[in-house]
Amino acid sequence: MVSEWMHTMYGAIRVERLSPPVASRLMAYVSAALYSGLSAADSRLEPLTGRLNGFPKLPKAGDPRAYDATLVGVAAERVVLDSLLRDALPTTRAALTRLADSLARSRDSVLLLPAVRTRSAELGQRIGLAIVSWSRSDGFDSTRTRPPYVSPVGDAYWVNDAPANIYASQNLSGASEFVALDNPANVIRAGSVSDRGLILNRPKRPNVKSLPAVNMAGMSEPYWGTVRPFALARWNECELAAPPAYSVDSTSELYRDAASVRTTGGGLTPEQRAIALYWADNAGESGTPVGHWLSIASQMVSVRNLSANDAARLMVLTSVAQADAFVASWGYKYQYNLIRPRTYIRRVIDSTWEPLIPTPPFPEYPSGHSTVSAAAAAVLTAMLGDGAFEDSTGLTIGNPVRRFESFRAAAHEAGESRVYGGIHFTYGNLGGRALGECVGAKVIERLEPARAQ
Repeated sequence: MVSEWMHTMYGAIRVERLSPPVASRLMAYVSAALYSGLSAADSRLEPLTGRLNGFPKLPKAGDPRAYDATLVGVAAERVVLDSLLRDALPTTRAALTRLADSLARSRDSVLLLPAVRTRSAELGQRIGLAIVSWSRSDGFDSTRTRPPYVSPVGDAYWVNDAPANIYASQNLSGASEFVALDNPANVIRAGSVSDRGLILNRPKRPNVKSLPAVNMAGMSEPYWGTVRPFALARWNECELAAPPAYSVDSTSELYRDAASVRTTGGGLTPEQRAIALYWADNAGESGTPVGHWLSIASQMVSVRNLSANDAARLMVLTSVAQADAFVASWGYKYQYNLIRPRTYIRRVIDSTWEPLIPTPPFPEYPSGHSTVSAAAAAVLTAMLGDGAFEDSTGLTIGNPVRRFESFRAAAHEAGESRVYGGIHFTYGNLGGRALGECVGAKVIERLEPARAQ
């Protein structure tokens, strides 16, 4: 049941073309709702009250034997999704409704009494409403109404100079579409056609604020650092080393890093190219880094034979770690507003250079993917231990299964992929890795203190 929700939410993130920060917030609340629904009717799951910032005291089952934990969890999930996905496409809402109905009907096999069903649904709805109320106090709504962000001006600062030919379904109008034929995510392959393997080419209404489609020509969530973290005391609780100073001197760290990115990109091995595309996780073409790591966690449910309770616990910690990693990394991104490799290299070294993958619409330092991957890997390692695993997340968009020696090895590869792809400097990757490891450790410390090292 837990894995089915995560699987379907990956598809929802993708077809809604959500930016990574918005996707991370959605998944943290979704996972908290599912976990809280189960914990209300199962004393073996410790409530989240007191462990997440501002988390409310939730109603509980008086006699757990008079409730069905699965039905409570499904009901709580439905309420939260109805609120957070109120601006979603009708197809998305219908798919989630079908899943909830199917999971509820699956409980027919245990011959529940009608009174148990009614009580469970009512308790789940109350829990869902409490979590919706909690979500409305995190500062997200105020980021929708702030005046347009004005970036600082100067040679050192980020500008969105991505070329027009990178835009596919992200920039649809009501009259026309453009699909790049050489984009692997836009190709239908025999045997891999599914709702997760397609980009839904349908424009959203221009007034959608809560779930805007990512705008590759614009700027993603400049005020995200003001959103309340879930477990961190504040967005910058984990300190980040200052980046190198801007310089065009060929002996400077920035120039050397940029030259290395250019050289690496110009001579990628087949393996490096495959790594860059595997971890691209572009918004609009995938479930973003958030969906990718939750997909990995979801695969571990069956591989490691986790119980429903352990699966729910794993999802909520992985989601919270990623959500806080985005709050932290985005806070620093817009604090420093640093230039991307494409801009620097074309200005200083090679005016014709292009990265392998599209440069996303936000500043460079630190790498968000590196931060999120390191945070997720820290949680997965603490919860499940080390050990090799296989990841099949990319099958529906043409990427083969990849094997990793550990979760941290996968996170390191994800960070390095951004350098191979030409969208991050090495210092952006390493800074993000350090930041993510700190965030992951804080989440474990506050939600699973017995596992903290």
